[in-house]
Amino acid sequence: MGRIVHFEIHVNDMERAKTFYGEVFGWSFQDWSDYAGMPYFGAVTGNENEHGIDGALMQRQSAPPETHQALNAFACTIGVENYDLTEAKIIENGGKLAMPKFALPGMAWQGYYIDPEGNTFGIHQPDVNAK
Repeated sequence: MGRIVHFEIHVNDMERAKTFYGEVFGWSFQDWSDYAGMPYFGAVTGNENEHGIDGALMQRQSAPPETHQALNAFACTIGVENYDLTEAKIIENGGKLAMPKFALPGMAWQGYYIDPEGNTFGIHQPDVNAK
């Protein structure tokens, strides 16, 4: 089975990225730079007993994506308990709106944002009453 087990977010400014994901989503980080041979911080995204995966922030090796460029990677979607509160934290911490909140009828609220490093990601709040 080909289940995703790890993700990497490419960043220009490691400290800015750690602050953004730490403040908005409560992630913690472990320095794995010695293993990777470059700035590389493991991202612990939640309790290991919860559904989900951990990943890493890694030093970007090329130019960041252009504004309004089509996505040329995977977009990670992060589960949240309160969509509107999370959106406010994203904006307060330097993120930008990419695609406004919309309903996945009978399932959830979804939307997309751009982190301070230029990466697109989604947030997803389950809600059977979404419409």
